Amino acid sequence: MLEIFKTAGAIKEGHFLLASGLHSPVYWEKFRILQHPHLTEKLCRLIARNFKGQKIDVVAGPTTGGIILAFETARQLGARSIFAEKEGEVRIFRRDFEIAPGEHILIVDDILTTGSSLRETISAVAKQGGIVIGIGVLVDRSEENLDFNLPFFSCLRAPPQFIHLKNAPFALLTSPWSSLVPQASSPFSTPLTQGGG
Repeated sequence: MLEIFKTAGAIKEGHFLLASGLHSPVYWEKFRILQHPHLTEKLCRLIARNFKGQKIDVVAGPTTGGIILAFETARQLGARSIFAEKEGEVRIFRRDFEIAPGEHILIVDDILTTGSSLRETISAVAKQGGIVIGIGVLVDRSEENLDFNLPFFSCLRAPPQFIHLKNAPFALLTSPWSSLVPQASSPFSTPLTQGGG
Protein backbone atom coordinates (compact mmCIF):
# COMPACT_ATOMS: atom_id res chain seq x y z
CA MET A 1 0.00 0.00 0.00
CA LEU A 2 2.87 2.37 0.78
CA GLU A 3 4.09 1.94 -2.80
CA ILE A 4 0.92 3.60 -4.13
CA PHE A 5 1.73 6.76 -2.20
CA LYS A 6 5.41 6.68 -3.15
CA THR A 7 4.69 6.16 -6.86
CA ALA A 8 2.17 9.02 -6.86
CA GLY A 9 4.72 11.33 -5.23
CA ALA A 10 2.43 11.83 -2.23
CA ILE A 11 5.16 11.70 0.42
CA LYS A 12 7.01 15.02 0.70
CA GLU A 13 10.11 15.63 2.81
CA GLY A 14 11.17 18.95 4.33
CA HIS A 15 10.02 20.93 7.36
CA PHE A 16 6.28 21.46 7.48
CA LEU A 17 3.94 23.22 9.86
CA LEU A 18 0.81 21.07 9.63
CA ALA A 19 -2.76 22.33 9.93
CA SER A 20 -2.81 20.63 13.34
CA GLY A 21 -0.03 22.95 14.53
CA LEU A 22 2.50 20.11 14.68
CA HIS A 23 5.85 20.28 12.89
CA SER A 24 6.88 17.33 10.72
CA PRO A 25 9.72 16.35 8.38
CA VAL A 26 7.15 14.48 6.27
CA TYR A 27 4.01 15.76 4.57
CA TRP A 28 1.43 13.40 3.06
CA GLU A 29 0.05 15.21 0.02
CA LYS A 30 -3.21 13.32 -0.39
CA PHE A 31 -4.15 15.23 -3.53
CA ARG A 32 -1.32 13.50 -5.38
CA ILE A 33 -3.49 10.40 -4.87
CA LEU A 34 -6.95 11.96 -5.12
CA GLN A 35 -6.23 13.49 -8.53
CA HIS A 36 -6.14 9.95 -9.94
CA PRO A 37 -9.62 8.36 -10.01
CA HIS A 38 -8.23 4.82 -10.34
CA LEU A 39 -6.06 5.21 -7.22
CA THR A 40 -8.88 6.84 -5.27
CA GLU A 41 -11.23 4.05 -6.33
CA LYS A 42 -8.74 1.41 -5.19
CA LEU A 43 -8.21 2.93 -1.73
CA CYS A 44 -11.89 3.65 -1.18
CA ARG A 45 -12.61 0.04 -2.10
CA LEU A 46 -10.54 -1.04 0.91
CA ILE A 47 -12.63 1.19 3.17
CA ALA A 48 -15.91 0.07 1.59
CA ARG A 49 -15.00 -3.62 1.90
CA ASN A 50 -14.12 -3.19 5.55
CA PHE A 51 -17.61 -1.84 6.33
CA LYS A 52 -19.55 -3.88 3.79
CA GLY A 53 -22.48 -5.74 5.27
CA GLN A 54 -23.27 -2.95 7.70
CA LYS A 55 -26.24 -0.66 7.22
CA ILE A 56 -24.83 2.57 5.80
CA ASP A 57 -27.18 5.29 4.58
CA VAL A 58 -24.66 8.11 4.21
CA VAL A 59 -20.90 8.51 3.88
CA ALA A 60 -19.68 11.84 5.27
CA GLY A 61 -16.27 13.47 5.17
CA PRO A 62 -14.70 16.71 6.33
CA THR A 63 -13.53 19.18 3.71
CA THR A 64 -11.43 19.08 1.61
CA GLY A 65 -10.05 15.63 0.82
CA GLY A 66 -12.99 14.02 2.59
CA ILE A 67 -15.32 15.32 -0.13
CA ILE A 68 -13.74 13.10 -2.78
CA LEU A 69 -13.33 10.13 -0.45
CA ALA A 70 -16.92 10.33 0.78
CA PHE A 71 -18.23 10.47 -2.78
CA GLU A 72 -16.24 7.49 -4.04
CA THR A 73 -16.82 5.35 -0.95
CA ALA A 74 -20.55 6.15 -1.07
CA ARG A 75 -20.65 5.23 -4.76
CA GLN A 76 -19.18 1.84 -4.00
CA LEU A 77 -21.54 1.25 -1.07
CA GLY A 78 -24.66 2.55 -2.83
CA ALA A 79 -25.11 5.30 -0.23
CA ARG A 80 -25.46 9.09 -0.25
CA SER A 81 -22.41 11.33 0.07
CA ILE A 82 -22.15 14.57 2.06
CA PHE A 83 -19.40 16.69 3.55
CA ALA A 84 -18.93 18.86 6.62
CA GLU A 85 -17.43 22.33 6.29
CA LYS A 86 -15.54 24.37 8.85
CA GLU A 87 -17.40 27.22 10.52
CA GLY A 88 -15.39 28.83 13.28
CA GLU A 89 -14.31 26.10 15.68
CA VAL A 90 -16.87 23.52 14.49
CA ARG A 91 -18.00 21.75 11.34
CA ILE A 92 -21.49 21.90 9.93
CA PHE A 93 -23.42 20.47 7.00
CA ARG A 94 -24.40 23.19 4.53
CA ARG A 95 -25.80 23.05 0.96
CA ASP A 96 -29.07 21.45 2.07
CA PHE A 97 -27.26 18.31 3.23
CA GLU A 98 -29.55 16.56 5.68
CA ILE A 99 -29.26 13.52 7.88
CA ALA A 100 -32.51 11.99 9.02
CA PRO A 101 -32.59 11.01 12.70
CA GLY A 102 -31.44 7.41 13.03
CA GLU A 103 -29.62 7.24 9.69
CA HIS A 104 -26.37 5.26 9.77
CA ILE A 105 -23.28 7.26 8.83
CA LEU A 106 -19.79 6.15 7.84
CA ILE A 107 -17.20 8.91 8.21
CA VAL A 108 -14.13 8.98 5.96
CA ASP A 109 -11.08 11.24 5.86
CA ASP A 110 -7.67 11.42 4.25
CA ILE A 111 -4.78 11.79 6.72
CA LEU A 112 -5.36 11.20 10.44
CA THR A 113 -2.97 13.22 12.62
CA THR A 114 -4.76 14.55 15.70
CA GLY A 115 -8.31 13.47 14.90
CA SER A 116 -9.81 16.95 15.25
CA SER A 117 -11.50 16.96 11.81
CA LEU A 118 -13.02 13.56 12.49
CA ARG A 119 -14.29 14.57 15.94
CA GLU A 120 -15.82 17.74 14.49
CA THR A 121 -17.56 15.68 11.78
CA ILE A 122 -18.82 13.16 14.34
CA SER A 123 -20.28 16.08 16.32
CA ALA A 124 -21.96 17.51 13.20
CA VAL A 125 -23.56 14.12 12.51
CA ALA A 126 -24.76 13.81 16.11
CA LYS A 127 -26.39 17.26 15.97
CA GLN A 128 -28.59 16.02 13.14
CA GLY A 129 -29.48 12.79 14.92
CA GLY A 130 -27.34 10.47 12.80
CA ILE A 131 -25.63 7.35 14.12
CA VAL A 132 -21.95 7.04 13.27
CA ILE A 133 -21.14 3.38 12.62
CA GLY A 134 -17.43 3.68 11.84
CA ILE A 135 -14.48 5.67 10.55
CA GLY A 136 -12.22 4.98 7.55
CA VAL A 137 -9.08 6.93 6.61
CA LEU A 138 -6.40 6.68 3.95
CA VAL A 139 -3.43 7.13 6.29
CA ASP A 140 -3.22 6.97 10.08
CA ARG A 141 -0.13 8.94 11.10
CA SER A 142 -1.35 9.76 14.61
CA GLU A 143 1.23 10.00 17.37
CA GLU A 144 -0.84 7.90 19.74
CA ASN A 145 -3.66 5.45 19.24
CA LEU A 146 -6.71 7.69 19.14
CA ASP A 147 -9.83 6.15 20.59
CA PHE A 148 -13.04 7.23 18.88
CA ASN A 149 -15.06 4.42 20.50
CA LEU A 150 -16.04 3.39 16.97
CA PRO A 151 -14.93 0.73 14.50
CA PHE A 152 -11.87 2.17 12.77
CA PHE A 153 -10.03 1.27 9.55
CA SER A 154 -6.99 2.81 7.86
CA CYS A 155 -5.63 1.82 4.45
CA LEU A 156 -2.11 2.50 5.77
CA ARG A 157 -0.61 2.97 9.23
CA ALA A 158 2.39 5.28 8.92
CA PRO A 159 4.90 5.85 11.71
CA PRO A 160 4.29 9.22 13.38
CA GLN A 161 7.04 11.68 12.50
CA PHE A 162 6.71 14.94 14.35
CA ILE A 163 9.28 17.50 15.44
CA HIS A 164 8.78 18.74 18.98
CA LEU A 165 10.72 21.99 18.83
CA LYS A 166 11.66 22.00 22.51
CA ASN A 167 13.46 18.69 21.87
CA ALA A 168 14.69 19.52 18.35
CA PRO A 169 18.39 19.22 17.51
CA PHE A 170 20.29 22.50 17.67
CA ALA A 171 21.17 22.18 13.96
CA LEU A 172 17.48 22.11 13.05
CA LEU A 173 16.71 25.24 15.04
CA THR A 174 19.69 27.22 13.71
CA SER A 175 19.63 26.14 10.05
CA PRO A 176 18.28 28.66 7.53
CA TRP A 177 14.60 27.92 7.05
CA SER A 178 15.04 27.80 3.29
CA SER A 179 17.20 24.69 3.63
CA LEU A 180 14.35 22.94 5.45
CA VAL A 181 11.66 23.71 2.88
CA PRO A 182 11.24 21.59 -0.27
CA GLN A 183 11.36 23.47 -3.58
CA ALA A 184 7.83 22.36 -4.49
CA SER A 185 5.88 22.90 -1.31
CA SER A 186 2.23 21.99 -0.92
CA PRO A 187 -0.43 24.71 -0.90
CA PHE A 188 -2.21 22.67 1.76
CA SER A 189 0.69 22.73 4.22
CA THR A 190 2.54 25.75 5.52
CA PRO A 191 6.28 25.39 4.91
CA LEU A 192 8.25 27.24 7.56
CA THR A 193 9.85 30.51 6.51
CA GLN A 194 12.14 32.97 8.28
CA GLY A 195 10.32 34.20 11.36
CA GLY A 196 7.31 32.02 10.68
CA GLY A 197 8.15 29.34 13.26
